[in-house]
Amino acid sequence: MQFVQTVETLDTVNLAAAPHLDTGDTAWLLAATALVLLMTPGLALFYGGMVRTKSVLNMLMMSFVSIALVTVVWLAGGYSLAFGDDAFGGLIGGLRHVGMSGIGPDSVHGTVPTLLFATFQLTFAIITAALISGAIADRAKFAAWLVFVPVWALLVYVPVAHWVWGPGGWVQARLGALDFAGGLPVEITSGASGLALCLVLGPRLGFKKDAMRPHNLPMVMLGAGLLWFGWFGFNAGSALGANGLAAAAFLNTLAAGCTGLLGWLFVEQKRDGHPTTLGAASGAVAGLVAITPSCGSVSLLGALVVGLAAGVVCSYAVGWKFRLNYDDSLDVVGVHLVGGIVGTVLIGVFADATMTGGAEGLLYGGGFGQLGKQLVAVVAVGAYAFTVTYGIGKVLDKVVGLRADEEHEHTGLDLTVHAETAYDHGVLGHGAPVSSSLPTAQKAKAQA
Repeated sequence: MQFVQTVETLDTVNLAAAPHLDTGDTAWLLAATALVLLMTPGLALFYGGMVRTKSVLNMLMMSFVSIALVTVVWLAGGYSLAFGDDAFGGLIGGLRHVGMSGIGPDSVHGTVPTLLFATFQLTFAIITAALISGAIADRAKFAAWLVFVPVWALLVYVPVAHWVWGPGGWVQARLGALDFAGGLPVEITSGASGLALCLVLGPRLGFKKDAMRPHNLPMVMLGAGLLWFGWFGFNAGSALGANGLAAAAFLNTLAAGCTGLLGWLFVEQKRDGHPTTLGAASGAVAGLVAITPSCGSVSLLGALVVGLAAGVVCSYAVGWKFRLNYDDSLDVVGVHLVGGIVGTVLIGVFADATMTGGAEGLLYGGGFGQLGKQLVAVVAVGAYAFTVTYGIGKVLDKVVGLRADEEHEHTGLDLTVHAETAYDHGVLGHGAPVSSSLPTAQKAKAQA
C-alpha cells in the first residue's frame, strides 16, 4: 500500500511539472500581450506630445513602424535565437525555430501555448526598439531608422534577451542575476543604445540655445496613462500565469509608479518651485521603469522605495545632458537607462526570499553576493548595447546617412519626410501655408 501511495504521489508531481495547458493562465497572458502591445502606441503619444509641432507625426511614425519591422524580424529568426535552446555558451539560441518552424497550435510553453509566449515576448522587443527613437527625435532620417530597427533588434535585443531569459542564458543561468520583467533587455538596453545613437548623430540644431518645450502636454499625459495601463501586462504578465506572483507584481507596479511620480514632483517643487505635469508623467514612468526588473523580487515596501529612488534620481539625471553635452532629446538616457540601473541594482538590496524563492538582498541577510551579481549584469549589458549600437550607427551614417538634412530638420520632418502636418494651423503654429515649406512635387500633392 505504501508503494502504491508513493507511486501515485510521484505521478502527481510529474504531472504538475510537465508542460500542460492552463486556460486561466492562457487567458491572462492573452490580455497581458494586448496590454504590452498597447504600450507602443502609448509611447508614440508620449513622445509625440514632447516634441515640437513640426515633428509630431515623424515621432508617431517611428514608434508605429517599429511594430511592423520588429514583428517581421522576430518571426523570421529573432524568437529562435532568443528563446531557442542555447547554442553557444549562454550567448545565443539556436536556429531550430527559424520562421517559427516546429511550433504548432498544440505546442505548450509551461502552461500557455508556445505561440502565445512568443507573441508576448515579441511585444517586449517592439517597445524596446521604439524607446530608442526618443533619444534621436527631430533629427534622424526616417529611411535610416527603417534599416536601423531590424539590424539592432537582431544584434542587440535578441542576444541580451537570450542572456537574461533564454534557456542557458549566461546572465540568468551562470551569473545568477535577477530580472523579472526586463530591466536589462528593455530598459538598460534601450537607454544605452539611445545614448550611443545620440552621440553618433550629434545635438539638434539650437540645442542649449532654443526653447524645445513639449508642444502638447495633454498628449504626454495621455501617453503616460496608456503606458502605465499597459505596464501591468508588462510586469504582471511576466509571471506567465494567473497566480499570486502576478498579483504581487501588479501591486508592486502600481506602488512604484505612484512613488516615482511623487518623488519627481518633490524634487521639482524643492528645486524649481513648481510641480509640473511633464514632471508627473516622467516621474511615473521612471518609477515604472525601475520596478520592471524588481517587481517579482521585492516586497511591497521594497517596491515603494525603488519607485521613490527612481523618481528622485531620474529627475536629476535628465539634466546631465546639458552638462555633458549629449542631446538625449526626450530623456531616454535619464529615465530608462538610469531608472533601469536603479531598479536592477536595488534587487541586490531589497530582494525578498518570499518573492524570489531563495535569493535575498543585502537588507534581508543575503550579504553583498546578489548585489555584486546585479552590478555585473548592468555593466555587461550596458556596455554591450552601447558598443554594438554605436557601431551600427557609425556604419549606417557612412552608408545611408543617419542624420536628416539641415534644411529638413529646420523645416520639420513632418512636412519634408511625410508631406503632412499634425495641425491645420501650419508649421510651428505660425500659420504658414503648407505649400510654402514643401518641395515642388509635394506642393502638388498637398494642393491636390
